[in-house]
Amino acid sequence: MDTIEKLKILSADSQYDLACACGTSREDHRKRGQEGKWLYPVALPQGGYSVLLKTLLSNACKNDCGYCPLRSDTDIRRCTLQPEEVAGVFMEYVRRRKVFGLFLSSGVIGNPDKTMDRINAVARILRYRHQFKGYIHLKVIPGASEAAIEDSFSLASAVSLNIETAGKKRFDLLSGQKDYMKDIIRPMKFMSGLRAAGGRAARVKCTTQFIVGASGETDSEIIEYMSGIYNKLRFNRVYFSAYQKGLGRPSIPGEQVGLSDPGSIFAREHRLYQADFLMRRYGFSKTDIPLGNDGNLSLEKDPKELWASMHPEFYPVRLNTACREHLLRVPGFGPQTVAGIIKLRREGVIRRLEELGLKGKRLEKARLYVICE
Repeated sequence: MDTIEKLKILSADSQYDLACACGTSREDHRKRGQEGKWLYPVALPQGGYSVLLKTLLSNACKNDCGYCPLRSDTDIRRCTLQPEEVAGVFMEYVRRRKVFGLFLSSGVIGNPDKTMDRINAVARILRYRHQFKGYIHLKVIPGASEAAIEDSFSLASAVSLNIETAGKKRFDLLSGQKDYMKDIIRPMKFMSGLRAAGGRAARVKCTTQFIVGASGETDSEIIEYMSGIYNKLRFNRVYFSAYQKGLGRPSIPGEQVGLSDPGSIFAREHRLYQADFLMRRYGFSKTDIPLGNDGNLSLEKDPKELWASMHPEFYPVRLNTACREHLLRVPGFGPQTVAGIIKLRREGVIRRLEELGLKGKRLEKARLYVICE
């Protein structure tokens, strides 16, 4: 196969890993480019959007991860790009102003460090041969050595290692080859330590991803681990990928005890993203997230609205005097709305909710929980 033919296969196979800066709004949806590559919109710090070229270096993999369609026992068309091929294609897209950055992952070729060596080689070619100064996100392969991870940190703008599921007990249901503590938790802790040590590593963003529903885990288990990822490891972002029936081995627990219809599966993923946002941006703790008796989030109701309905004593919130943290507990208010409220209060008294610029359902929702004085 030539480079473009391989890129079509490997870029398509990379779609299952979401641990990069892509979102869920219309502007954030991934798009397939002319050569079959997946392009992922990314919000830029200065505003607006650009796109990442997202691909695997190889879809050959020695691992047996039960949820993964690329695992070693599947009969798929395997191929591998050389580091020079990836770098060459990417720089051509950069010259044509089609992309602003690269997200590079890979199946495990031989062993984790051999794979990391190839991934890091792509970044090294881009940084030193092509003098590329832009965004590079590199995947850390489970089981990678500390030296390989340090090398990635020296080259990348962001790195990610997928936690996959909540805890060793769940993880052992998915893989008989990988060790949860040694291959996943150890390198995640090392990544956290590198950032805490300061220097260039402190500027490298760290993300991770849960495969939701593959191991029969509850939302409460995921939220417990998510809290540790943010509060102890200080990672920047957690992503969630709903396990889709038929992609993995038919006997993994998620096939038996997980939600059966696709609508419920993706609704669960959506609720976890909402819970993540509440913890990351709204000041909610893990104990604030409302869970059912089964340990799962409600599929019918937004967790923020559910919290509000469970705490009537907290409302109404006084629009002109409440602190930022209390305003963020109002259904219909987001961080931008709250920032606008605080700005308006410096200029005078807010007498009507309509002054905030809210419309439609958000306005009517907020009206139930605030008072203007």
